[in-house]
Amino acid sequence: MTPLSRVLLAATAFLTPLTTAHPARPAPPVRLASGCVSSVPYTAGRGGYATYRIPATVVTRRGTVLAFAEGRHGGAGDSGDIDVLLRRSTDGGCTWGPQTVVAAGEGDTRGNPAPVIDPRTGAVVLVTSYNGGSVTEAQIMRGEAAPGRGRRVFVQRSVDDGRHFTPPRDITAEVKPARWRWYATGPGHALALTRGPHTGRLLVPADHSTAPPAGSPDSGREPRYYGAHALYSDDGGRTWHLGFTDTTQDGSTNANETSAAQLPDGRIYFTSRDQNGTSPGNRVDTYSGDGGETLDRPWRRQPTLDDVPVVEGSALQLLGADAPLMFSAPSTPTTRRGMALWSSPDAGRTFTRLRTLSPRPAAYSDLVQLDRSAVGVLYETGAEGPYERIEFARVRLDRPTGAPRE
Repeated sequence: MTPLSRVLLAATAFLTPLTTAHPARPAPPVRLASGCVSSVPYTAGRGGYATYRIPATVVTRRGTVLAFAEGRHGGAGDSGDIDVLLRRSTDGGCTWGPQTVVAAGEGDTRGNPAPVIDPRTGAVVLVTSYNGGSVTEAQIMRGEAAPGRGRRVFVQRSVDDGRHFTPPRDITAEVKPARWRWYATGPGHALALTRGPHTGRLLVPADHSTAPPAGSPDSGREPRYYGAHALYSDDGGRTWHLGFTDTTQDGSTNANETSAAQLPDGRIYFTSRDQNGTSPGNRVDTYSGDGGETLDRPWRRQPTLDDVPVVEGSALQLLGADAPLMFSAPSTPTTRRGMALWSSPDAGRTFTRLRTLSPRPAAYSDLVQLDRSAVGVLYETGAEGPYERIEFARVRLDRPTGAPRE
């Protein structure tokens, strides 16, 4: 048995079914093929793309695992000719169907996939970001993008288990104020609320930058700060609204790429990459008690995740009243290496590292619950660098506390 196999057979929590205010039709268990602990849906240089990045994953109502990623034609850079891609698995992530293009860049940049399953209908709703292929993030933040070539936001929908999607529909006017410049959805899965007064809401964590205030030291330069926000839909993705908006511009915490999870008490937990903030640590978090419309407190450092470098991470609340909150990210604070899993028994107040899945280079990740006994981790990794492939690891769940069994 390989070291990775031993890690993946280690454990987290035993889960019990969750009840909701308006129960949706339950999803069948994901069919888990025996003897499989990991697979590689995307490998750099294959399938027509130089690099694959920005993984996002969900399980459909029919038990199909969907693995989204950006397919970058020209290399690992964040701008250029970039498509949003999808591969489907009907055996729990062991094998994958053909690679399909969900949103074609056609010379421009489409990315930051944030998929979610509509709990009312079972449809797959996908929110993505766009910019002109020749425009960089720095240029957009300086306000140098031509009209229509800066960041825009789109939504798509699939009603056939992810086999086909509607064309991207522009929702920028609904969710991006005119003064905002940068805009990024997710990355990673979005959130469907399953309890409380906003049951059925689709909530997408995101981030933005704004034009610097007139007369500020940043006027005419690239702003040094980002702000987190959320967008949400209460009608299955047909119309969209802005939720909370972080307007802090003091440079202390710059909440950037954000992941969200709904806790058993109905609150939303947000965890974010702190991009170039001056406060200690690289992770900040907060909560929302009203379905993501406002925050209960300002963003602040999460000291028990100080091992995480400046990078995207993924949060997932396991099902069950006493089940832990999970988190995935690299585990070396100064470099992107060592993909690991953490567990929180107290709704995100403290985290304990469970296991390092691999000591190899690693970067972005996304967590998904496969069934009562397993979660999946879709993450960037490689032997020499973190962007050589996107791997899907299946982690067995067999302990009630979230602690691994040796």
